[in-house]
Amino acid sequence: MAYREPKCSRPNIVFVITDQQRFDTIAAGGAAWMYTPVLDRMSREGVRFSRMYCTSPSCSPSRASLFTGVYPHTNGVYRNDEPWPFSWVQLLAESGYRCVNVGKMHTSPFEDSFGFHERHVVENKDRATKRLPYFMDQWDKALSIRGFEKPSRITYRKRSDYAERMGAFEWELPTDLHSDNFVSNLACTWLQSCSTEEPFFLQIGIPGPHPPYDPTPEALSIYEDRIIPSPIRDDGPLPKPIQALRQSHLDVDHDGIVHLENPTKEQLMRQRKHYFANVSMIDEAMGRLLEALQDKGVLDDTIVIFTSDHGDSLNDHGLSQKWSMYEHSVRVPAIVWSPGRIPGGRIVEDLTALFDFAPTILELAGAEVPEWMEAESLVPYFGKEQPKGRQYVFSEHAGDRIFNGTAFMTMVRDDQYKLVHFAETDGQLFDLSADPEERVNLWGNPKYEKKQSEMLNAILDWRISSALKTQKWTQASLRYGPSSGRTPHSDARQVGE
Repeated sequence: MAYREPKCSRPNIVFVITDQQRFDTIAAGGAAWMYTPVLDRMSREGVRFSRMYCTSPSCSPSRASLFTGVYPHTNGVYRNDEPWPFSWVQLLAESGYRCVNVGKMHTSPFEDSFGFHERHVVENKDRATKRLPYFMDQWDKALSIRGFEKPSRITYRKRSDYAERMGAFEWELPTDLHSDNFVSNLACTWLQSCSTEEPFFLQIGIPGPHPPYDPTPEALSIYEDRIIPSPIRDDGPLPKPIQALRQSHLDVDHDGIVHLENPTKEQLMRQRKHYFANVSMIDEAMGRLLEALQDKGVLDDTIVIFTSDHGDSLNDHGLSQKWSMYEHSVRVPAIVWSPGRIPGGRIVEDLTALFDFAPTILELAGAEVPEWMEAESLVPYFGKEQPKGRQYVFSEHAGDRIFNGTAFMTMVRDDQYKLVHFAETDGQLFDLSADPEERVNLWGNPKYEKKQSEMLNAILDWRISSALKTQKWTQASLRYGPSSGRTPHSDARQVGE
C-alpha cells in the first residue's frame, strides 16, 4: 500500500497487547507452521521488530515497565500483584486523547484508572486460586449472565484426563464467550459507539494465548495436519534456579497446566497445537478490529500496534510458561502498522525493548516524553535513515512465588551473546549465533571468560546509568501517584453520549 500524507495531525492509536505470545508465532516472521494471514498482512505493510525483548518475563512487571517507560528496579514492580505507580496514559489523556482500556492490563489494583477515561477490565483467564482476591471482571459478568460457569483449573480438574492434557483443552462454550473473542468484540463495540471529534488511544488486552490453552474446535482443526517444531532439549545440566522452576511446575498446576517430567511426543504436540490455534484465533480477532476501524471511517488515520507482554516456553528446556530468560520466554512479536502514515515493508533487526513503545506512543501522539524515561523511542525507525540501535537489551525478575530459586535474575544480551546472572549461583552464557536454541551454557568456560566479564560489567554500568537517568522519577511518581487518577477533559464524553 502506498504511503500518503495523513488527514489528521494527531492519529488515533490502537495498542493491542496479547498475553504470553512467543516471538515465533507469525508466519511472515518465519514460523511456517502458523496460520496468521492478518498479522502477515500487517507485517508486510508495516514495520516488524524481529528482536524485541520484554524487560521482565512475567505479566505485571513487564506491563508496569511498559506503561511507565522505566525498568522494574526503578518503578518497584518485580512480580504480579504489586501496586503500580502511575502510567504515562495519564500524560496522553492530559494532552487531549480519549484513553480507553478494553481487556487485560494486569494492573494492581485491577480497576484503578491509571490515566484512562474508561476501563472495561478483563483479567487472567484462570484466577481460580485461593491466594488471589475475589474479582469479577467484565468477562466473568458476561459468562454469569449467560448462565455458564467460567472454565478454570477448578472445572478442568473434574475431567478424568486432566493430568494428561498439560493445560490443553477445547473451548466448549459458545464461541462468542471465548475470552479472546469477547475482548476483541467488546473493543469493536466501543469503536462503533465512540466519538471521532477527538483522537483516541484504545488499549486492547487480549487474554490469550495465555493458558489454559483453549482454542475453539474450528481453530484447532487448522493445525490438525501441520508439522510444528518439537520442544528444545538441553545438552547439559541446568542452573539450580532453572531446576527449581521446573520443579515448581511439577508440584503445582499453575494456570490449569499439569506439567509432566517426561511427556510423550503426542502430549507435547497437542499442547503446542492448542497454543498455536489460540494465536490463530487472535489473528482472526485482529481482522475484525481492522474491519471495525474501516467501518468507523478512521482506519486511514489510526496507528495499530501489536505486541505481547512476554512469551511461553511450551516445554522448551523442559519448562512451562515464562519466568526464564530463554528466547521463547523473553522475546516477543511486535508490529507497527499504519499504511497511511508509516512507510511499511520494513523489518527492524536491531535489538529493541518492549517498553520502548512508551516514548514511541507519546511521540506519535505529539505528547511530551518525560526526560526520566529509560525507554528509547522507536519513531526514528519509521523515517528514511537507519538509527543507531541499542548495544544491549536488559531484563530482570525478582521475588516471584513461582520462580523462587533465586532472589534476583538479570539478563543482558548484545548482538551475539546472552548472559543471565543469578544472585546466588552460577549463571548462563550463550553464543546465540552458534547456538540459537541456547543448549550449550558457556558460563565459567575459560575460553569465554573475557566475554562473561564484559557482559557482567555491562549490567553494572546499566544499573549506574539507570539510577542517574531516573533521578526525577520519584518526583513524577509522587506528583501523579497510584491514587491520583487522571486529569479528565472538561468536555470528556462517555460512549453513546
